Amino acid sequence: MTHKKQILFVCIENSNRSQMAEAFAKMLGGDSVESFSAGSKPSGVVNPKAIEFMKESGYDLSTHISKSLDEVPKIEYDAVITMGCGDACPFVVGRIREDWGLPDPKLMQPQDFRRVRDLIGEKVKNLLTRL
Repeated sequence: MTHKKQILFVCIENSNRSQMAEAFAKMLGGDSVESFSAGSKPSGVVNPKAIEFMKESGYDLSTHISKSLDEVPKIEYDAVITMGCGDACPFVVGRIREDWGLPDPKLMQPQDFRRVRDLIGEKVKNLLTRL
């Protein structure tokens, strides 16, 4: 039996970047990946723009909820990816730990939001090839 790679994506609000990364990991990783996302200070909602722009990529983000790190499994992840939240993201155990330093697209114009979304998709694709 092959071990599913477990990935955790963390940002501050868990409403944009980490949600989109989790979605891309599910889309691109299929059955070989189990992905999670959480926030250090979750907003409680997924940004409607994130939902709209992920729908353009073929993923329904409307089923996701904004959650805290207390709501994801307490395991050693194959990868823990933070999204530029710096000290606001607490340490979570992972074999691979990276900070992608992505800007929060929350207040961006649609074309800039899409650029961040597409960058997240490319980074997730690259990460999956390394796992």
